[in-house]
Amino acid sequence: MWKRVVSFMAIVSLFLVCAPISALNTHKFVQYKLKTVVIDAGHGGHDPGTSGKFTKEKDITLAVALKLGETIREHLPDVKVIYTRTKDEFVELHKRASIANENKADLFISIHCNAIDASPAKRAEVSGTEVYVMGVHKTEENLAVAKRENAVIYLEEGYEEVYEGFDPNSPQSHIMMSIYSTAYLENSLRFAQLLDYQFRERAKRPSRGIKQAGFVVLHRSAMPSVLIEIGYLSNPEEEKFLNDSWGQTLIASAIFRAFRDYKKELESL
Repeated sequence: MWKRVVSFMAIVSLFLVCAPISALNTHKFVQYKLKTVVIDAGHGGHDPGTSGKFTKEKDITLAVALKLGETIREHLPDVKVIYTRTKDEFVELHKRASIANENKADLFISIHCNAIDASPAKRAEVSGTEVYVMGVHKTEENLAVAKRENAVIYLEEGYEEVYEGFDPNSPQSHIMMSIYSTAYLENSLRFAQLLDYQFRERAKRPSRGIKQAGFVVLHRSAMPSVLIEIGYLSNPEEEKFLNDSWGQTLIASAIFRAFRDYKKELESL
């Protein structure tokens, strides 16, 4: 019996010495490629989002989303760009996430505009970009932003069943939702950091930082994802900037550069 074992081991050893490398390396390492990005223009249709004196959020987000997608297609033709909407139409929050999930997106980018309800003097003071990732809100201000964006579900038919009792006005609902949504947090935060840098350095916009809050559209997206508030429509000067084609191009360019750098980082690991 021992002789048989020795003989078998000798045969195996001979095979390992004589076999070509290609025969031994049957599980080749496949480098990760960021292939698909879903760009979500917030609001739309009978949901205008927030408003300035002469601008609706739904129009600004769509313009920036389309510019971003065009830039990615031009400079990174290997990336598949998918939009949640390309015109002024209402798309439910859960459908936006489903579009990303069904297309096995590698990244989900949701674009929005911000606003505050305050005195004219206060509105003129508050401006800048904010980048949100899924998580537990640290301040009441972050919660207020999430509540406003999540309130869109009230415009959807049968939202009670679709969102399984989630209440946009309940802080507890946001906390519970956030606790179960940390799987993609690390990469989401990295992309958020790159975005924040580009907003400050490329677009020269005041930054209000990277934040966490419970957004339905991020919670339902099974990939790294961010929600970007590109500026305040309640601020007269920022509203002019966001309504200007060049301002929209600067914002889209900043997001593109962050996306390009994020893609390069992931694919170099």
